Amino acid sequence: MQSFRTELENPIVEKDIIDLEKKIRAFREGKIHDEKFRSLRLARGIYGQRQPGVQMIRIKLPFGKVTFKQLLRIADISDEYGSSNLHLTTRQDIQIHYVSLDRTPELWAKLQEDDITLREACGNTVRNVTASPAAGIDPQEPFDVSPYAHATFEYFLRNPICQEMGRKFKISFSSSDADTAFSYIHDIGVIPKLNSNNERGFKVLLGGGLGAQPLLASIVEDFLPEDKLIPYIEAIIRVFDRYGERNNRNKARLKYLIQKLGLEEVLRLAAIERTAIKVKSYPINRDTIALPAIPEQTTYAEVSISNPFRYEQWLATNVFEQKQKGFFGVYIKVPVGDISTATARELVNILRPLVADEIRITQNQGLLLKFVRKEALPALYEGLAKLELAAPGFDSVADVTTCPGTDTCNLGISNSMTMARVLEDLIYNEYEDFIYNRDIKIKISGCMNSCGQHGLAHIGFHGSSLKAGTKVLPSVQVMLGGGTVGDGVGRAADRVIKVPSKRATDVLRMLLDDYKQLSTEGETYHAYYDRQGKDYFYRLLKPLADLTTLTDDEFVDWGHQETFVTAIGVGECAGVIIDLVATLLYESEEKLGWANEAFKGGAWSDAIYHAYNTLLSSAKALLLDKSINTSTQVAVIREFDANYVDKGEFDIKGSFNDLVLQINQHEPSEAFATAYLAQATEFLEKSKVKRESLVE
Repeated sequence: MQSFRTELENPIVEKDIIDLEKKIRAFREGKIHDEKFRSLRLARGIYGQRQPGVQMIRIKLPFGKVTFKQLLRIADISDEYGSSNLHLTTRQDIQIHYVSLDRTPELWAKLQEDDITLREACGNTVRNVTASPAAGIDPQEPFDVSPYAHATFEYFLRNPICQEMGRKFKISFSSSDADTAFSYIHDIGVIPKLNSNNERGFKVLLGGGLGAQPLLASIVEDFLPEDKLIPYIEAIIRVFDRYGERNNRNKARLKYLIQKLGLEEVLRLAAIERTAIKVKSYPINRDTIALPAIPEQTTYAEVSISNPFRYEQWLATNVFEQKQKGFFGVYIKVPVGDISTATARELVNILRPLVADEIRITQNQGLLLKFVRKEALPALYEGLAKLELAAPGFDSVADVTTCPGTDTCNLGISNSMTMARVLEDLIYNEYEDFIYNRDIKIKISGCMNSCGQHGLAHIGFHGSSLKAGTKVLPSVQVMLGGGTVGDGVGRAADRVIKVPSKRATDVLRMLLDDYKQLSTEGETYHAYYDRQGKDYFYRLLKPLADLTTLTDDEFVDWGHQETFVTAIGVGECAGVIIDLVATLLYESEEKLGWANEAFKGGAWSDAIYHAYNTLLSSAKALLLDKSINTSTQVAVIREFDANYVDKGEFDIKGSFNDLVLQINQHEPSEAFATAYLAQATEFLEKSKVKRESLVE
């Protein structure tokens, strides 16, 4: 690869990008193990695709906010480095596909020119902080959560406490009790509240998650004052980092740690950690996220509406009046979350004179426009219609959420994107009255991992396979009864039945016909599902699971021409931790360097945490020399004492436990940072000497 250098205004980002280039070079030269390199690139937003030799780049957009200039920059990047397509995700990111690994440092540098980052968009880190897209204009909100989401993003970006956790950590901010950011499926989800004194705070939920085993979050705080939120999150992350599973990625989420230790114990451990947190109160600058630039009011030319009926449907389903009187928010339904770069550019040209310079990506892969004057709505509709982006029914039954599935993802089992398009067409053509129904959500994932959020769908599908004789055919697991109730309460969907993928259309017809015919007036889908019961729906759909009536077409997946075969690669969403002795000692030296660098900059808390990780990496390396592979940081501490200190094989004063866990017994002062860093330095040097003696 050619050497690449950049000159950016932000020296921290410049160092990140140059470091990525060096790591790629070392990987190409065989100096970094493949598994270790995978975790390095994932933390920099670079994700291996299903197709060999190319990468998916995930662009981290806190709470889905993107300006016109940034969207154009991302479109330019996709043209130059990728496939000229932008994919909107359920975590309010934008993904670019088919990118060469060697060009990623250059790509990142160009994105950074418009303040866009890839850092920690993937990997074992705090992922993109999401928020209700309507935050700031939501008529129901007690206050705008955008500044709080932004502060959380900034605080944990590059924070030493969350760079190499056992797995990813997800945080959401809902704008109101409607809970449109799904607090109940996040590691930490919050909902804004005002107390009796009109002071701001948050309802806090802990330990939710979807995946193959959905678990709903627990309410742990009814009202946490606003300045206590970030310290609270930090304490929880510190516990997750220290006690969380690291070997078995299927059990490496916070929800499983809570199952293992119990909620009260996790909260007790978090309370202990608060001593070590750098700030006990973290006031939020409420002016961080200013109102976007609003176009000056002009006299809009008269527009002839090309399809008056569709326009009225669009007004009824995609437009709402903001809390700022006289302005409207407008949702754009984006089929399967894909926008070509050419369409993105045309879209910006249409929007500039009509809407504020701020777009929000929505959790169902659409877009939200802000501050549209009533007089501008006809021109906006016609402009969107020319781009085929004026379909009514945003967030309705006709707005299907989907992950990329087998189009690009290693873990995809069967197709999801073509299926989503087919199901949406079915709604528009056969059940047009359902475009007004926002009670029922349809969501699809290509596998059980729920990137398409099928676990919280009223009607959900996830990719699978079935065996018919000696042949395998694509199938979907049908999920029913999930979704948001409100104010932190949600429902996980039930697995009801598995059917061939090509019968998903029949499944949807049967479910909608059944609901139309047998539900009572005003009965929600949740209420109807509960009244009928899971077994009722199993019996309703059972004829579709009959494999004695298969046709040749059902052995071919949606969007494909070839006969289906299961081909699942290695998933990368959570990164991989490599347990090689030499690599771990190398990492220890690198972490010690970071500790010294943070210390020189007066960042005592960061220096202490880097020193903590130096101690653990060094100890883990020596344990591997005895074939002891631990799954948590606390296990590393325990096993090192048992196998080295207690046996007199490693000379330290007191126990390793006492040495390491000083971290949560002291304030992060200069004095403690000085002492702890010196102890970590000495421990690493002794570890290297011990390693050399073991090798000899």
